[in-house]
Amino acid sequence: MLFNPGSVGDPAYSDDNAPAHVSEQGSPLARYGFVDLGPDEALRGFEFMAVPYDHESAARRAEAGGRPAWAYALRTGFMPD
Repeated sequence: MLFNPGSVGDPAYSDDNAPAHVSEQGSPLARYGFVDLGPDEALRGFEFMAVPYDHESAARRAEAGGRPAWAYALRTGFMPD
């Protein structure tokens, strides 16, 4: 089974909706993962994968669109202070 633990293009974000929170991957890489289920569908393990993509190009587009905080998150995987 494949799962999506994050989102390409949004490796960090802050959400003011209750409960307010910040999510940060700490890396600009795209992420996905695999879940290993046994024949009885019991969890046997999982593996996270990180894949490089042209995050710099995406960051430049965010800057051109007036979104400097998003550009920072795309480059670093962290929200700016």
